[in-house]
Amino acid sequence: MYFEYPGILWLELVPVALVALYVWREWSGRAPHLRVSTLLPWKKGASVLTEVLCHLPFALLTAAMVLLVVALARPRSSSTMENVNTEGIDIVLTVDVSTSMLARDFQPDRLSAAKDIAIEFIAGRPTDRMAIVVFAGESYTQCPLTTDRAALINLMKDVQTDLIEDGTAIGDGLATAVARIKDSEAKSRVVILMTDGVNNCGSITPQTSAQIAKEFGVRVYTIGIGANGTAPYPVMTPWGPRIQDVEVKIDEDVLRDIASQTGGRYFRATDKTKLADIYAEIGKMETTRISVDSFPVYKELFEPYALAALILMLLYFLLELIVIRRLP
Repeated sequence: MYFEYPGILWLELVPVALVALYVWREWSGRAPHLRVSTLLPWKKGASVLTEVLCHLPFALLTAAMVLLVVALARPRSSSTMENVNTEGIDIVLTVDVSTSMLARDFQPDRLSAAKDIAIEFIAGRPTDRMAIVVFAGESYTQCPLTTDRAALINLMKDVQTDLIEDGTAIGDGLATAVARIKDSEAKSRVVILMTDGVNNCGSITPQTSAQIAKEFGVRVYTIGIGANGTAPYPVMTPWGPRIQDVEVKIDEDVLRDIASQTGGRYFRATDKTKLADIYAEIGKMETTRISVDSFPVYKELFEPYALAALILMLLYFLLELIVIRRLP
C-alpha cells in the first residue's frame, strides 16, 4: 500500500496536538472548578462507566479525524498485470485414409497410430486454428479451420477408411488443404500432409498442388509413414481376412519435392514413436508468437478508512445528544 498524496499525512499532527491539549487541560488543574464542602452528592451517582463515557466522545472524534486524514491521503495498492497477445498459426492436418493405412507395422495400425499422435498435437496447440482434410482416391474436408479443440479431436477420432473411393490422390489432398487455408490472414499457414503410398489417381498432380501452395505462401511438411521393406497387411480371402506381408512403397521423391518447393521439410516415420517425434519437431519449428505487455493495476483503499471515520462521527453525535446529557 502507498499514498497518492503523502503530504496530507502531516495533518495527523492536528489530532495529536488536540490529544495533548485535552490531557493537559484534564490534569493540569487549570480547568474550571468549584469549591464545595463535600463531594458526597456527586459521589453518590458516580461510577467507572460514567468516567469512561465522559472521555469517550473526545476519543471517538479524535479517531475519526485520524482516519479521515488517512482517507484524504488516498491509500492505494498496485499490482503488475500481464496482457498476453498470441499470434496463432493456421494448420491443416491432411491424412491419407486409403486402405493401405490399415497395415500393421504400426500398432494397432497406421491410421490409428496417426490419429492418436495427431490428437496429441491438436491438444498441445490451444492458440492455433486447425483443420482436418482426408484423402484416398478423392479428398474432402473433415473439419474446417477452428479453435474448438473438442470438435477437432472428436472429428479426428471419426476418421476412417472406406468412406471414399480407395486410392492415393496426394495432389487432390494437398489442393483441398491449400483451398481451406489460402484465404487465412494468419502470419503462418501450414499443411502437414501424411501418406503411406504413391500418387496413383486424382485430377491434380502433386507438383501442381505444390506450386499452388507456394503461390499462396503455404508451407507444407510431408510425412511418409511406413516401415522399411515389408509390412503386415490384412488381406481378404475366400476364407476370411489373412495377414500377409506387402511391400512398402512411398513416393519419397514427390514428398521431398513438395516440401522443398513450399519451404517445408520431409520426414519419414517408420514407427509410432518416430511419428510422435516428427510432430514434436514440427511443433518446435512452428512456434506461436506471443507478445506480453505489462501494466499496473491500481486499487483504491480509502473507502474503509472513510467509512470507519463516518461511523465514529455518528457514534460521537449519538453519545453527545443522547447519553452524555443524561449522565448525573
